[in-house]
Amino acid sequence: MPPILVLVTGGSAGSWRVDRNLCVRGEPLAAVSHLRVHEASELLPTAADATWSLRGSTGHVRYVERNEKLDLATVTPPLARAEATCAALIPIRKTEAWWDLAQDERRAILEQQSQHIRIGLAYLPAIARRLYHARELGQPFDFLTWFEFAPEHAARFDELLVALRASHEWSYVEREVELRLTRVDAGARP
Repeated sequence: MPPILVLVTGGSAGSWRVDRNLCVRGEPLAAVSHLRVHEASELLPTAADATWSLRGSTGHVRYVERNEKLDLATVTPPLARAEATCAALIPIRKTEAWWDLAQDERRAILEQQSQHIRIGLAYLPAIARRLYHARELGQPFDFLTWFEFAPEHAARFDELLVALRASHEWSYVEREVELRLTRVDAGARP
């Protein structure tokens, strides 16, 4: 499957209303009232009225073993489910110390020590997720993580964030912003 490119723009219009813009760590993103999320097979131009924009791309699944990849594929729901009117965009940048580690060392921290994949599996299929890689595109964040869920699963999403942020892996996060969103256009989707 070819990579999916995403352009997320923050501004005064869009299919997702920003309910909260929380700077968890590092530098915040400028306040905006709405997000536009465009997925495509080619890079899109940034809208002229955007306050800020972020780009990312899906890629091959990293840091997972075959059984984990199969488990994730079996229970991961699609995006844009009718009931999933809540979303979160969480852009993250990790420290240079993280990137200086070899891939097997990052995998050990991610799963053996922090149980990132295991934690995430516990919240599927209620919470859908898509990970976009942005570091290779020269973006201010390494990852753009997009989550969608029904309003009745908001507390479960909060639990997921608490568990991940308490892990050893999160000691390598130097910038994190959490944008909580509500769909205002039934056709909205990344």
